[in-house]
Amino acid sequence: MATASAPTLPRRGLVLADAIPGARVRDAVLVLAGALLTALLAQVAIPVPPSPVPVTGQTLAVGLVGATLGARRGTAAMGLYVLMGLFMPVYSDGGQGWDVLTGASGGYIFGFIVATGVVGWLAERGADRKALTAFVSFCAAQLIVFAFGLVGLKLAVGQDWSWTIHNGLTIFIVGGLIKALIGAAVLPSAWNLARRFERG
Repeated sequence: MATASAPTLPRRGLVLADAIPGARVRDAVLVLAGALLTALLAQVAIPVPPSPVPVTGQTLAVGLVGATLGARRGTAAMGLYVLMGLFMPVYSDGGQGWDVLTGASGGYIFGFIVATGVVGWLAERGADRKALTAFVSFCAAQLIVFAFGLVGLKLAVGQDWSWTIHNGLTIFIVGGLIKALIGAAVLPSAWNLARRFERG
């Protein structure tokens, strides 16, 4: 009686997390791990006055979680992170509660969920396996986060669009590009490592 063989890593539709055996328990652990990674990187927060929004490691987490877990699990992980923040101090600088979500950073946080899903969708189509496409997918994710973030920032502070774009986007561009470069270096290298491990 023939047994079904495990799918090989290079096949489209798979992400790095699929190299780990298991199903529901694995997925639950990975979703929790993705949320905790985001919470950890959120504590890497650098103030950039006069912006009320700090530079954080959260958008790096968005790219890494989406690419490694895929769209479904990645979105679930980021949704869990947002929910955790209502009751635990997991937002940047140990923030928590509904006030954060309705404040200057709230739009960015909601943008994490959508951006993670997009990165995961792109990763399922192989975007994370080459440096250039991984870089582009990370940039796309950050643009989504900024789109949500700018709307939320403007609503929260009531400034004009010129102020909002400068203090909610322009001063973060260099940091965003650095995070995209990190993703472009880490993810293809992780795939190469996974392939070597698979070959034994």
